[in-house]
Amino acid sequence: LSGPLDCFSLFCLLDLAKPPVNEPREPEQFLMQAPQGNPLLLSHTLQELLSKDSVQVELIPEKKGLFLKHVEYEVSSKRFKCSVYRRYNDFVVFHEMLLQKFPYRMVPALPPKRMLGADREFIESRRRALKRFINLVARHPPFSEDVLLKLFLSFSGSDVQNKLRELVQGVGDEFMTCRFATQAKDFLPADIQAQFAASRELIRNIYNSFYKLRDRAERIASRAIDNASDLLIFGKELSALGSDTTPLPSWAALNNSTWGTLKQALKGLSVEFALLADKAVQQGKQEENDVVEKLNLFLDLLQSYKDLCERHEKGVLHKHQRALHKYSMMKKQMMSATVQNKEPESVEQLESRIVEQENAILTMELRNYFSLYCLHQETQLIHIYLPLTSHILGAFVNSQIQGHKEMSKVWNELKPKLSCLFVGSSSMPTPPLSPPEGNFFSN
Repeated sequence: LSGPLDCFSLFCLLDLAKPPVNEPREPEQFLMQAPQGNPLLLSHTLQELLSKDSVQVELIPEKKGLFLKHVEYEVSSKRFKCSVYRRYNDFVVFHEMLLQKFPYRMVPALPPKRMLGADREFIESRRRALKRFINLVARHPPFSEDVLLKLFLSFSGSDVQNKLRELVQGVGDEFMTCRFATQAKDFLPADIQAQFAASRELIRNIYNSFYKLRDRAERIASRAIDNASDLLIFGKELSALGSDTTPLPSWAALNNSTWGTLKQALKGLSVEFALLADKAVQQGKQEENDVVEKLNLFLDLLQSYKDLCERHEKGVLHKHQRALHKYSMMKKQMMSATVQNKEPESVEQLESRIVEQENAILTMELRNYFSLYCLHQETQLIHIYLPLTSHILGAFVNSQIQGHKEMSKVWNELKPKLSCLFVGSSSMPTPPLSPPEGNFFSN
């Protein structure tokens, strides 16, 4: 071997270096990793899922092509200790290959692609969505052990899209490679259809509630940032008032010293209000990162479950029903051919087609049970993620406590600096900060 090895090549060499086992087995990357005992049951905890990997997705400076600007991302995996460069289209191909190989699993959706007019806000929103996508994939039990993920997170070559396609080409989907596929029915509970319907309804309700929570959290974070802007402008206006150089008219000369003192005090207040604004921005950003993003992550997961349920109904079940209808039509043709005493050769061809259709129906029935098997596991995965609710709520409460605590400290430090503003003819240093009721507008 000569030349440097990229991370993916190194992992491949390490796999080849593993000692052989006594019993032949299928390639490890094509097998669903199941716990001991009933393979239907998942034994993971939320902490175990979160610790599988932490992937960062950061923007790198735009590169100008002949006609278009291309946005690239640096994708860094803590697990594989690698950083690779990926474009949005690389994510698209990776997503397609995941769906092709794992059609019965929760594959999170990708953010939309905008060809023209992609502003900074859109690019940042898409970066966040790509980060959520790759972390959900990296922590998903079957995906996390698959060679597709290893390649995407560690291969540093320029043709990553072709490499991803090559890994899937001719391999078949999870049904073709999972050792439990043909026995899936044996592991399923008798009332699997009723359980599926109940779980789907529950998760739909959870999604609707979290969607509303996310919207409220976004508004709260946005208000904190708007509050920061208002505080900054408030302080600047006070400073502008204190910096005003317009000469006093002669009839106001008696109050010249008072106004000069007030101006001097007002001029310095912009520093404190700028500090208050900075604290408000920090609180808003923290709530965006620790609350809104976690809610979005969970919503992405719940949406992938809803998409999976639709694929199950519109895919496997629909194909099964069409195959049964086609089989019924063939049987009718066979009966008609027998009654009409058609040529033996045509009858044999029809019988052969019927046998093929029966085999196809059998395969579809097995796929249907395997799809339900995967759905049962994906439902468990959703419930493993549910304790994330406490993480989100804790982050929200801590953000509020910390934000109000820091701003309260600045307000309290600001109050003594206002004492000179309230010095009147009686030389009272600390009069009430608000006028007595009913006296302010009295004549």
